[in-house]
Amino acid sequence: MGEHGIAEASDAAIVATDLSKWFGEEETRKLAVDRVNFVAYFGEMLFIVGPSGSGKTTLLSMLSGILRPNAGTVTVKGRNIWELSEDQRADFRLNSIGFVFQDYHLFPRLTTAENVAIPLILQNRDWKQSIADACRYLEIVGLKGRNQILPVKLSGGEQQRVAIARAIASNPEILILDEPTASLDGDTGRMIIEFVKTRILSRERCILIVTHDARINDYADRIIHMEDGRLVSVEQVAK
Repeated sequence: MGEHGIAEASDAAIVATDLSKWFGEEETRKLAVDRVNFVAYFGEMLFIVGPSGSGKTTLLSMLSGILRPNAGTVTVKGRNIWELSEDQRADFRLNSIGFVFQDYHLFPRLTTAENVAIPLILQNRDWKQSIADACRYLEIVGLKGRNQILPVKLSGGEQQRVAIARAIASNPEILILDEPTASLDGDTGRMIIEFVKTRILSRERCILIVTHDARINDYADRIIHMEDGRLVSVEQVAK
């Protein structure tokens, strides 16, 4: 951010320009995202909110290089990701984006450390070093000494912390959380989001959170409101 908290062009992490996505053709066409424009900045936690069916998940999939838009562009760190080849986009997701999914997506037969080490192994790093690094990230999220436990032995909040540790293990500049509090009680959900805000967010990282849990809105820096596939407003959260 520049002086007085005003974002500068160099702070842009993600730029969406006239982004649209529809499914089906002609009479059966359903418009999921309709000409969305916004910028997400490094150093901020940006919420994307709206009712079910408003286009939040579709938008997120296009921003992260998973779902190709029908129109518009997505520029991440100055690169139009939809001009990249499929292999280049896969590398981009592996090295630049960390995902935390709503249902955690932990492998039940792997220990917590092995789960966290997955993105490091995919980067062809040494196994022993990857496990050692995974243990360090588990410590960062408050799970020191829990590296040999299977996910089934953990609470929902602890599983969410493992998912966060895995997402940040490769030190991505963009972290995406999809409904991170949906499976948690109110207190645990707020604790997780506060942890992400105070310990994971940095000047070099942008965090996008898709949610319709209004209880955590105060933790956002800005909130994008979506309805019927359109961006209807961008709210600056008072601090």
